[in-house]
Amino acid sequence: MLGHKLCQVLSAESVTFTTFRAAAPDLAPFYSRTEPIAGVDALEFDSVSDAIARARPHVVVNAIGIVKQRSNATDPVLSISVNSLFPHRLAKRCADAGARLVHFSTDCVFSGRRGEYVEEDTPDPIDLYGRSKLLGEVARPGVLTIRTSIIGRELENMTGLLEWFLGNAGGRVQGFARVTWSGVTTNFLAHTLARLIRDAPDLSGVVHLSGPAISKYQLLVWLNEAFGTKTTIERDDAVVSDRSLVSDRFWSQTGFRRPNWSDMVSELAVEARMYEGIANARR
Repeated sequence: MLGHKLCQVLSAESVTFTTFRAAAPDLAPFYSRTEPIAGVDALEFDSVSDAIARARPHVVVNAIGIVKQRSNATDPVLSISVNSLFPHRLAKRCADAGARLVHFSTDCVFSGRRGEYVEEDTPDPIDLYGRSKLLGEVARPGVLTIRTSIIGRELENMTGLLEWFLGNAGGRVQGFARVTWSGVTTNFLAHTLARLIRDAPDLSGVVHLSGPAISKYQLLVWLNEAFGTKTTIERDDAVVSDRSLVSDRFWSQTGFRRPNWSDMVSELAVEARMYEGIANARR
């Protein structure tokens, strides 16, 4: 979800190498300006090390992970290998190469019992995904670990909230009115990361990056309006969770402008035709 958007945005500003486990896909809007390196697998760390040696990067961005929506997310060996061990191995390799590392963590390091979590709060994850991501957080000089949560378009798998919602266009879906969320769009995160690389080269440690807290129900209402999907959203008050993050420290340290949902959702909708064209071309 995030990787292709990072490639699209970052390659417009600087030389960007993109790693792929297999051959690079032919998706011009996202990868045409990047330098592909194929055959790179987090489970085969020598391939990662070789890619870093080839690219000689100033910054490495780790956008891979085993997310909870995937069918293999219940595999503890895979989750711990990729989400927990790999970021620390990568951080050491980046330090040896003199490169900065940006790594993404998740709001799921918190249980969701309370909400409005700040960086100083003690994490209390309740599932394998949250625990494995917590173990993978790197707090050392030269490494920026960003706790966040995202929504955005996907090129494959289609397991995220937005693709699920668009896949049910015109039908009926449930919207959780008591599930509070404070994520951002992949578009916003990619552009923010580009600014971080350019304007905040010394920012390190574990930081929260979040948008305005909203309910999942309200988010679906806004997506319905922006995409014109004419979907019936049934309000559900049974499920209760609040993993909202407070990111005052991030905005204060960077001086960046906080996002708003009107702009973020509108930006997603503007790209709808591009993604439809890609999907049609791949059929």
